[in-house]
Amino acid sequence: MAKARSRPTAARSPDTKPVLLSGGNPQIAKGHGDAPVQAYIAALPGWKSEVARRLDQLIVQAIPNVQKAVKWNSPFYGMEGEGWFLGIHCFAKYIKVAFFRGLSLDPVPPVESKSRDTRYVHIHEEDRLDEERFVSWVKQASRLPGERM
Repeated sequence: MAKARSRPTAARSPDTKPVLLSGGNPQIAKGHGDAPVQAYIAALPGWKSEVARRLDQLIVQAIPNVQKAVKWNSPFYGMEGEGWFLGIHCFAKYIKVAFFRGLSLDPVPPVESKSRDTRYVHIHEEDRLDEERFVSWVKQASRLPGERM
């Protein structure tokens, strides 16, 4: 059996910006902790970076011991040993916040999902985030069993 040749990979310079995928969602390497989430936020185009930064701040203020990771080019937030309760993803015209147990929140977030329990909040450029309600959802979601991903 012939040996497979390995292809040289181009080293990514620290100054190289992440590739933006469809909708402007940045391609960020999978990783746990705050650093990959901050890299994701910094790589978002335009107004989306500012909104994602504020979402991250609100989540951390509400749940100081929140766990963070980037998986599948999206930030996830969860509780240690309990799984993930929230994810963020960037689309062309909005940011989607997924509450994985959203059907159990009061009030239920407005956008339905194909998944029975998941509910979404879509944030468009012209929208004003109801921070009080968002923080309430985050606190409620953090107390529910999370998703194992």
